[in-house]
Amino acid sequence: MITRRKSTTVQVGGVSVGGQSPIVVQSMTNTHTADIDKTTEQVAALAEAGSEIVRITVNDKEAARAVPEIRNRLMARGIKVPLVGDFHFNGNRLLKKYSECAQALDKYRINPGNVGRGNLHDKQFCEIVEIACRNNKPVRIGVNWGSLDQDLLARKLDDNSKLPEPRSLPEVMHEALIASAMESAVLAEQIGLAHDRIILSCKLSQVRALVSVYRDLAARCDYALHLGLTEAGMGTKGVVVSSAALSVLLLEGIGDTIRISLTPEPGGDRTQEVRVAQQVLQSLELRSFTPAVTACPGCGRTTSEFFQHLAADIQGYLQMNMPKWKQQYPGVEAMKVAVMGCVVNGPGESKHADIGISLPGTGEAPVAVVHVDGSKFTTLRGENIAMDFQNIVDEYIHNRYSRPTRSENRPS
Repeated sequence: MITRRKSTTVQVGGVSVGGQSPIVVQSMTNTHTADIDKTTEQVAALAEAGSEIVRITVNDKEAARAVPEIRNRLMARGIKVPLVGDFHFNGNRLLKKYSECAQALDKYRINPGNVGRGNLHDKQFCEIVEIACRNNKPVRIGVNWGSLDQDLLARKLDDNSKLPEPRSLPEVMHEALIASAMESAVLAEQIGLAHDRIILSCKLSQVRALVSVYRDLAARCDYALHLGLTEAGMGTKGVVVSSAALSVLLLEGIGDTIRISLTPEPGGDRTQEVRVAQQVLQSLELRSFTPAVTACPGCGRTTSEFFQHLAADIQGYLQMNMPKWKQQYPGVEAMKVAVMGCVVNGPGESKHADIGISLPGTGEAPVAVVHVDGSKFTTLRGENIAMDFQNIVDEYIHNRYSRPTRSENRPS
């Protein structure tokens, strides 16, 4: 049982972040926001994949003008996912000039390192916060080590140089990241932004450094925290480093919302980052999104690739039907399915799953044993094992997860 850190609950659109609310999955578009058609389509795709909050870049006047229309088109399609505006350098000017944009967004993201230097820093930061207050919008104060407030870092380095035993540069950077987030949050509250309208993040691209910073940040405040390893990279590397960093923190009860910042492969699908985030949370048993399929890797005992194809088919079948099943069958996302390739671990894994199939391996009888709720249910034979098993899955879901009818609820 993971004990969640106590944090303040923040309402972002219709989504609760923090407190004991489920950990929220976020993502971000990579389209030009001014391209209303492409941005709307990508937000819709991310939301349909399971992203519960979507961030979009608002970097110029064209992007700011596009935001209300993007919101309107999404609403027309019944997509109510909260939209977050990502602001750097000119956010104060855009939010002041384009009030419809400020109203259409559900949250603003401010990077303290990119709101202005010197005397302009506090002035421009305050302008954004004041607009958030007027529009009753929450703010994520998102610090990033690649764009850390240079004035603050210089101050921390100067203070460090005066110590009898100066700390290392990574240690000073660590402290500067936390100070940037905390000092900005204090300033935001002094301006008038409520404590429960603030979310903090301190993102780095190194696993151990990220874990260390968030542990300290979590110990110093009760603000809701957004987790993410910035610039995670592409493919397997990006998935592994993000999962490694976030899993450590999540297992310690740290984190209220997460994003997996993957670089898509050329022509790749942006929604992959949503699926990875869901798998991280589901593998830690923090949330359930889609029935989990356990499948063996295969070895010399397996006769062919048949079980691999069956596992892939079942996984695809479950994912394809989940949008419909979630409406019809509450709780189906927690179901566990096992697709195994021989008698070594097959029967045992099948018994541990809600429903499982153990296929014949080399030298085994050409039959596939199906277990349901820990007991042998049937034995499948012939050329249609995959379809027969799929039908059993359908029947199992219907029988176990159907909502009771009114007549079934009536007392006898």
